[in-house]
Amino acid sequence: MLILTGLASVVFALGTALQNFVIVNDETVRHMMVLAGTAPESAAGRAPDFVAGFRIVGCLYIAGNALGVLALRRRPSAWLFWVVLLVNVTQAAGVAVVPPEMYTAARERFGVAGMLPSLVTDGGAAILVLLLIAGSAVTRTPWGRMKP
Repeated sequence: MLILTGLASVVFALGTALQNFVIVNDETVRHMMVLAGTAPESAAGRAPDFVAGFRIVGCLYIAGNALGVLALRRRPSAWLFWVVLLVNVTQAAGVAVVPPEMYTAARERFGVAGMLPSLVTDGGAAILVLLLIAGSAVTRTPWGRMKP
């Protein structure tokens, strides 16, 4: 479970950085807003603020996922388990929170590859959360580790 969490955290941090600084930009967000029914002039004015806020939140997720890499240590602490779980539960919510217009805008601008960072990080986080909870429920310990 620890190796899976550490490696997934590396993938999620890189995917979030790609999403945050390449895929989500003013042009993609403007297009998303227009697809959602916002007037083009209004979308052009609102997109930069949306991107700025999105990038702040994205940086928090990059940092949170980077902390998850510490699961690769020999004996990670229980507090790290809870941080990793919280980061991944909230990141997994992206599956439901990201509007479909964002996927359409990303696909139209970057092809299918434009959708992958969000799908991998959010969908992968959901799978990781289920595995962490199941492992901990079975062993009654953080990280699903068997007691000696």
